[in-house]
Amino acid sequence: EKGEYFFPHAQKILQSYQEAKYGLQQVTVPYELVLGSALSISNNVLPDILPAFKYKFKDVRIKIITGHSKDILHKVINKEVDFGIVRTETHPQVESIRLYNDPISLFVPSNHSFLKEERVTVEDVSKQPLIFFDYGSIDWLIIHRLFLSNGVNPNIYLEVDNMETAKNLVLQGLGISFLPEHCVKKELENEELFRVEMTPPVKTNISIDFIYLKGKPKSVFMDFLKNKMFEKQKHIKW
Repeated sequence: EKGEYFFPHAQKILQSYQEAKYGLQQVTVPYELVLGSALSISNNVLPDILPAFKYKFKDVRIKIITGHSKDILHKVINKEVDFGIVRTETHPQVESIRLYNDPISLFVPSNHSFLKEERVTVEDVSKQPLIFFDYGSIDWLIIHRLFLSNGVNPNIYLEVDNMETAKNLVLQGLGISFLPEHCVKKELENEELFRVEMTPPVKTNISIDFIYLKGKPKSVFMDFLKNKMFEKQKHIKW
């Protein structure tokens, strides 16, 4: 019980230590923060929050390393990055903090016939040219299970290695795709892509998470970025 009481105070002590250490390093050598990020998060989420980070921590050099979420997980384990921002990756050596849910939906370009339909089923989607991304990923497996459980085969027109390419191919009118919500927020706002609600709806349990090595104290930088991402998410209306 005493340990439980002391734990939050210990966290505050560690955070104060990080801030003091950062203050000393400002006088001598600028601090370098190495951040690992899934490519789509780096493209679509980080640009909205990094300006505020740089304003607060002017002398901190930020190095961003991108890759698939699994790649970033391994970089965290191997201490190649200070912490990572990924989509639902777990490992016994890593702590994770869920930032927000990142569901997958079906997206089509503005001139697609599905936008005129009242009801779109898996069978309807199976007749359309589909663009799949990231073979073997959680997203890929979820969508494949969706078709298998309904006894239909998807018409895979193209398969690419990342969701950014898949999104751009949909924008070019080459097909339709199941994509994570965070990946298409700008295109939704600009009415370049549109979400199609399916019957029954696609259910997923994928999130965007902070991950860091177990036993490593959370830094003031991670807390700042985490809070900014929370704030940003509150103002997004999907």
